[in-house]
Amino acid sequence: MPLLNLDDPADRILGKVLRRNAELRPDAVYLMSGDQRWTYAQVNDRANAYAAGLARLGVERGDTVAFLMKTCVEFVFATFGLMKLGAVWVPTNTDYKGAWLRDTLNDSRADVLIADAAFMPRIGELQKDLRFERIVVRGEADAFEYDVQLHPIDELAMDGGGEPDQQALSYGDTAAVLWTSGTTGRSKGVMQSHNAWIRGAISGAVTSNTRDDDVMYCCLPMYNSASWVANVYRALVCGLPVGIDADFSASTFWKRCAHYGATQTFTLGAMHMFLWNAPPQPDDRDNPVRHASMVPLPDHLIQPIKDRFGIATIDQGYGQSEAMGIFQRRDDGTVWAPGSLGGVLPGIEVALVDDDDRPVPIGEVGEICARPTEPYVLFNGYFNNDEATLRSFRNLWYHTGDLGKRDEAGNYYFVDRKADFIRYKGRNISSFAVEAAVNAHPAVAQSAAHGVTAAELDSEAEVKVCVVLKPGATVAPDELARFVNDNAPYFFVPRYVEFLDALPSTPTGRVQKFVLRDRGVTPETWDGVKAGFVVRKD
Repeated sequence: MPLLNLDDPADRILGKVLRRNAELRPDAVYLMSGDQRWTYAQVNDRANAYAAGLARLGVERGDTVAFLMKTCVEFVFATFGLMKLGAVWVPTNTDYKGAWLRDTLNDSRADVLIADAAFMPRIGELQKDLRFERIVVRGEADAFEYDVQLHPIDELAMDGGGEPDQQALSYGDTAAVLWTSGTTGRSKGVMQSHNAWIRGAISGAVTSNTRDDDVMYCCLPMYNSASWVANVYRALVCGLPVGIDADFSASTFWKRCAHYGATQTFTLGAMHMFLWNAPPQPDDRDNPVRHASMVPLPDHLIQPIKDRFGIATIDQGYGQSEAMGIFQRRDDGTVWAPGSLGGVLPGIEVALVDDDDRPVPIGEVGEICARPTEPYVLFNGYFNNDEATLRSFRNLWYHTGDLGKRDEAGNYYFVDRKADFIRYKGRNISSFAVEAAVNAHPAVAQSAAHGVTAAELDSEAEVKVCVVLKPGATVAPDELARFVNDNAPYFFVPRYVEFLDALPSTPTGRVQKFVLRDRGVTPETWDGVKAGFVVRKD
């Protein structure tokens, strides 16, 4: 559970929390990477040194600083240094290149970039179109000629630095801008306050029943909110250690947990499915993990994963970068309705509304909306995008873009992304439910369902499913369609089926369905109507 008393809003500032930990437990380990260890006192000293170094580069309160880095301890040092200055850190997806990278970096409005040397060739190709005045480089930069000043990252901490004055900072100040995952189009910059991070970290610690002997393990990219709120900051508010690796690997994941002695871990999207689909090994249970957050995880896999990997508890939850924690399902003996999202977290009020923002009746589908009952629980808006901010906060509610429904007992259920809901012949079809029906086939590793505009009416769509098979598995499209027909409502049966080697996705496993919709029906797509497939409706 959280170790520090953070009831006073003046204490809910991330740099101050680090300093208090350094004072209370200076020799306790905070960060681990490979075989290296940094105590809370060492991390605080390094953060102060980075703050001084960044100030020498001209960074001041309110300035943004962009990042293009893999997950590493220097990332943590630099962000704490910036937050102690009152500056804002803006991480960038390290898979971006070309126009996507250029636009995202420029959208950060930063004059300083902190980047891994491995990404400098991408920067060099774009430098004439970038606004940076200085670039801080981690590692040896290549011999490319750059038009801006380059500074080795070690130079930031060269002269050390005293504790910056943080008295003028507020718990509602924006600490970071994290870009949305881009699953539905161009990313938006989510402005996250100190309090939003801390509130999310505390609620996660409570949900996971964090103990004073726990150790976190993080292999998520640090441009993703979960890397921080479920790992780096959860450890911070509890005064615990966190092991950090640059990448996720299904083949070494449990060994890395054992290396750090990790008792808690957090996986997103397809990560835990990769772990589950890997061939069973005799040492699958030889790891110290007692609790895992695996989001989302089908209910029918929770107990089998516990049994296979020796995990005592697995929690579920629902949230976004904009609202870091709306629902939670604690694994504490509570009997949750199958498929439900769990209870509403403190500090949040939830409603399901129609397109006119009117509450929908019990059992009907509506957009999940949230509003805070305490200050600075949700995000501070979209960075430099007032139009998107106003659109998302219509009628005093934050609109998540996700659809849900509620039953008579008060249980909430996720239905689909609003953009992914499929309407055909007057019926609303959840792509999420179609995928669950397809994924139940033993040959299927992963699937994504989306709509293809119907020939009869532009406002309606036929169902297409893109499928990735398990290694060595085979299944014919008509066999898969019949399987769905035999085991799910007839209107779940896809008209179109296409087999792919992989689904387009973000590095955290979230499928980019807008890419699939743009592809539409390809020459490789099976068409059930043209093939003469008959859907049974009995």
